Amino acid sequence: MVNYREIIRLKSLNHSNVSVARSCGSSRNTVAEVWQLAQDKHIIWPIPDALTNKDIEQLFYPGRSINKSRKLPDFEYIYNELAKPGVTLSLLWAEYCEQCTQEHTIPYQHTQFNEKYHAYAASKKATLRIKRKPGELMEVDWAGDTLTVFDQASGEPIKAYVFVACLPCSLYSYAEAFPDMKSNHWIEAHVHAYCFFEGVTRILVPDNLKTGVIKNTRIELVLNRSYHEMAEYYQTAIIPARPVTPKDKPNAEGTVGVIETWIVAALRNRKFFSFEELNRAICEKLQEFNEKPFQKKKGSRLTAFEEEEKSFLMPLPAFSYETAIWSKATIQPDYLITVGDCKYSVPYEFIGKEVELRTTQKSIEVFFHNNRIASHVRRAYSPDPVYVPEHMPENHRKYLAYNTDSFLEWGGNVGSFTLLVMKNFLYMHKVEQQGYKSCASLMKLADRYSMERLEKACERALSYTPSPSLKNISTILKNGQDKVAAGTLSEYSRASYTI
Repeated sequence: MVNYREIIRLKSLNHSNVSVARSCGSSRNTVAEVWQLAQDKHIIWPIPDALTNKDIEQLFYPGRSINKSRKLPDFEYIYNELAKPGVTLSLLWAEYCEQCTQEHTIPYQHTQFNEKYHAYAASKKATLRIKRKPGELMEVDWAGDTLTVFDQASGEPIKAYVFVACLPCSLYSYAEAFPDMKSNHWIEAHVHAYCFFEGVTRILVPDNLKTGVIKNTRIELVLNRSYHEMAEYYQTAIIPARPVTPKDKPNAEGTVGVIETWIVAALRNRKFFSFEELNRAICEKLQEFNEKPFQKKKGSRLTAFEEEEKSFLMPLPAFSYETAIWSKATIQPDYLITVGDCKYSVPYEFIGKEVELRTTQKSIEVFFHNNRIASHVRRAYSPDPVYVPEHMPENHRKYLAYNTDSFLEWGGNVGSFTLLVMKNFLYMHKVEQQGYKSCASLMKLADRYSMERLEKACERALSYTPSPSLKNISTILKNGQDKVAAGTLSEYSRASYTI
């Protein structure tokens, strides 16, 4: 049998056809033909041991029956199909078995099928092709070098950290500067990257920084809750690189290095006085970077993205994700939580309980055992606590309901005489709040005796004096004088209510 492996090895060392023929015991024409077929099939030395001379002969000459019992897979077809989204070796093996059944041939078992394909792929140095399916991965990282933004008022320098995202298939990249690497800016950077790419990849590959990954071991992966929530919103899966293994995201690492030259180093001598100004400059450099032609193939990152990858990205949601920060708090006796410079109420039944807070720029949500118990529209500043009446005990709710407008409205609903008494209680003091207690007590008399009797008692009291006291009205109701006609009152009774 022709020693195909040895011919390819010697020819890769630039030996002549004559010397290779003498060494392998084959003719010069055979050597020339084998070397030409190897170049056509893109088979490069070294060739893995699993790809035997028989396999190579079947690959070069499919018509020759080397193994009557088993059909050799079409590795070139498999290689091209694996580049398509969702296609796996298991699926192709199943299709290969079905084809063998139709042709009445015996297929290789799944393990041998995988081994032979990987050997073929390794001979072409194309094993990474499987990992670069369009629209499948987005690798992210922070650049090691920083830029500087100067404070407009004080002139103090502020470090600017550059976030980098890369799509491995097309190498299309995104970059943006932030004042720190905290969780809110980390998630905001991902949201902006998805908007820039106009789509979402199926897998997200970050590093193991604490703002994204809390724990990553061989048996356990614990993600930051806000980061995981963002991934759920965009329906993508987070698969962090292994700790201390930058080769798990080589494209992001490589792109970071190139961006540090093309963007960070290029802007090193320019002064920026705001992050908006800095990011505009980064955007200009980023466009130049993505449009720069490849050195070893046609096109650029931009053309490769538009032609090969953009259509495979998952669509963006209708609205961008709103960055949320999770935290914990224990409810105090005043049943208030503090977020920023404001205080917000929660149901008083949860006093002493530990709850979880989900905070965004627009809203605040409170969860207890994964059940939402309160929500508020977030305020930039409020000097007074933000209360929801339903969160308060009954007595607290009544107390907060005590105000001039509510007392006057209640008095008007009872009757004109009760309204006059309410006004007298409120306006007879220097401060209206001093009369709140008398107004509240008058409302309690209505609960005890009914509103109709209170209205008549107020009418009776006002007939005696323009400024009746709460005691006058209470005495009238207690003695039943509101039920007696005005003309039948004795002079003694009338005098006893005169002030």
